[in-house]
Amino acid sequence: MAITATAQFEASVFREVMGHYPTGVVVVTGRDRDGDVLAMVVGTFNSVSLDPPLVSFMPMKTSRTFAKMLECDSLCINILGGEQEDVVLTIAQRWENKLDGIEWFASPSGNPVLADSVAWIDSTIYNTVEAGDHWIVLCAVTDLAVTNPVSPLIFFQGGYGSFVTTSLMARMDHEILPAIHAAHGARTRIEELANAIGCEVTVFTAVSCDEMATVLSATSPGVAREGGLALRVPMVPPIGDSYVFARSSDEQKRWIGRLRGASDEVKAVHLERLDFVREHGYLIAFLPPQTADAYAEMRDATERYGHGRLTPAQERSIRESIGRSPVDYRVQHVEDSSTYDVGSLVLPVRDPGGDYSLTLRLAQLPPQASGATIRGWLRQAREVVAALEDNREVQP
Repeated sequence: MAITATAQFEASVFREVMGHYPTGVVVVTGRDRDGDVLAMVVGTFNSVSLDPPLVSFMPMKTSRTFAKMLECDSLCINILGGEQEDVVLTIAQRWENKLDGIEWFASPSGNPVLADSVAWIDSTIYNTVEAGDHWIVLCAVTDLAVTNPVSPLIFFQGGYGSFVTTSLMARMDHEILPAIHAAHGARTRIEELANAIGCEVTVFTAVSCDEMATVLSATSPGVAREGGLALRVPMVPPIGDSYVFARSSDEQKRWIGRLRGASDEVKAVHLERLDFVREHGYLIAFLPPQTADAYAEMRDATERYGHGRLTPAQERSIRESIGRSPVDYRVQHVEDSSTYDVGSLVLPVRDPGGDYSLTLRLAQLPPQASGATIRGWLRQAREVVAALEDNREVQP
């Protein structure tokens, strides 16, 4: 039966409401006809029936891994433990050889069971049902066991492993996985850009309207990797302008509102940046003179944020630290013959749905660069943006 789309709400509202219901994280594994190992991260797994014993998971239709799994004689569903976030990220970020370096043993059907998984479920595909941009895959259970009775990895309200923390895994769904795949599909181009300029190049994705997360970072020889921001950063001005500029005016006001106590002049600077990136497709920030490390306080604040389990007072302190950045964020047009100390270059990246959920950030750039040199950096960065946008159209 065809489904007629009559909903009048935004996709973001749907995601927010559904995010208030917890789901478990699993890795589905199998072997193709040549015996090669397949693995896929799934955040939509459920028990369906006891008689007969059925379970289900829901991969995206664009998943190339699942297209291969359709030809497998059997599949194994690994229920993951709360400490296996790194394993999931590793698998999600790879296009092939996804279990290389990851410890596993064979299930009775010969499919991989990841070490330290809570449980495994051997199964065969019973039926597939078309459901919008996903498949509902019903699997008949043939064997199963609990191997590590610990707390499972869950998605719930933007949190991983508990009801109070936030992490990238909280949004490891059809919104985040394509971002990871896109970044790693363009890894070579990103590394080439970092080496060509002699800087740090990072790809961030919007986890929600409140947080961004690193999905890939590359540094040239001689550039300190620890000089960058943390893996997770809160969207507090100036962070997040490359995402917020394309959102509603209400979201932009909410973003600016996180700068509590900031002067109208400071708020005006960040609002002007939103107009600038909307018109020009990039943002530039400048280092103040005679400042040893202008990003030190911001970097420290993002590190504290990344530890999670924050009290409201700690969150306020982190926001204030980020807002106090001495970096010059005022909109300026560079002149070819002048020289500048650039703190960062930021470019938004459009996804197939038209949203700007990815951000390309260049930092730790060579000092005293001419305006002409900076324009050259922008041309190179825009080529990488084009590669990222091309790579978002497929899912491994």
